Amino acid sequence: MENTLVFIHGLESTSQGTKAQYFKKNFPQMIIEDYTDDFKTRMRKLEGILDGKDHLILVGSSFGGLMAAQFALDHEKRVTKLILIAPALTIEGFESAVKQKLQIPVILYHGMKDDVVDPYAVKKIAEKAFNHLEHHLVDDNHPLNNVFPHLPWSKLLCSE
Repeated sequence: MENTLVFIHGLESTSQGTKAQYFKKNFPQMIIEDYTDDFKTRMRKLEGILDGKDHLILVGSSFGGLMAAQFALDHEKRVTKLILIAPALTIEGFESAVKQKLQIPVILYHGMKDDVVDPYAVKKIAEKAFNHLEHHLVDDNHPLNNVFPHLPWSKLLCSE
């Protein structure tokens, strides 16, 4: 079964942002949409886009990382893997929404110089939320502009 690749941008980004453009160029089959408004509105749109799809590999950046993680909490059987980039897990009640650890693979990259989302607070929440967490604290800031294009995306975006 082929995986469905999905990129979810952050709060102040769009489908035209740097990461989205990278994915459009290198992984043209990836679903990349625009999300606006509040968390609930964004989640409703994501639910609609992914309705009927499974074998999902979700890549979420910042607020999009929070959305991807919440979607996986709500639909764990449909998600194959989560890749989170500086995910904003510290807001929208995510930590309290976790009733039991997700059992899917979760790969998280976070910049140690992030001044938008505290990487150490996120790590604590991620360790509580994800049973199979691969956590990478990297020498970068919130958008991970230096590290992002050099990540092993072809390997990350497969289900093995």
